[in-house]
Amino acid sequence: MKAHNIIIAGLLGLFVPQASLAQLAKKTKPEPQYWSTFNREVKYGDDQVIYLNAKPNDGLLWLKDTDFTNGTIDLDIKGKDTRGQSFVGIAFHGQDNETFDAVYFRPFNFNVPERKSHSVQYISMPQYDWKKLRENFPGKYENQIASPPGANDWFHAKIVVENASIKVFVNGSKDPSLEVDKISDFKSGKVGLWVGHGSDGWFKNVEIKSE
Repeated sequence: MKAHNIIIAGLLGLFVPQASLAQLAKKTKPEPQYWSTFNREVKYGDDQVIYLNAKPNDGLLWLKDTDFTNGTIDLDIKGKDTRGQSFVGIAFHGQDNETFDAVYFRPFNFNVPERKSHSVQYISMPQYDWKKLRENFPGKYENQIASPPGANDWFHAKIVVENASIKVFVNGSKDPSLEVDKISDFKSGKVGLWVGHGSDGWFKNVEIKSE
């Protein structure tokens, strides 16, 4: 089956088929019909960056009309070097605002020797949050990044979903920083940008290739 490529143009707030991008790129204002927010406010920068502000509890920017099953999610992400206040990533196979799988990063742990093993995390909400996974399966659903970026730097993440398998690659590495089997039974669902409790985050160059 031919892959369907989808681009999110950060400045425009667009979620569109690649073939339509040229037409929509002429627009100059965010188009809310392409996205919906949960527990966050969204700002768009002149450098085509999507910014989600910080609030208590998780926040999401769902891309409308998605039905992602298998494929690849590429994006650039930036958090900050503030411990406990920078959880940034991507949600997928979303059923609603509380039920989804996600991969996220803790930039404040990237280069701290005693915490670097907690740099990238898989969760399946609401049943399997990070705390439950760490207590019951220590070291299985989180890992370090072999060549970590700076805590305040942009980095590229590639999430590959293939049936029950999830692989996470950082900054073009050929070896995954995290490789796990999905816990949930969700086969498909929405895709969204995700930030954790008390966290804000910056995102750009988001591309979804759905097989």
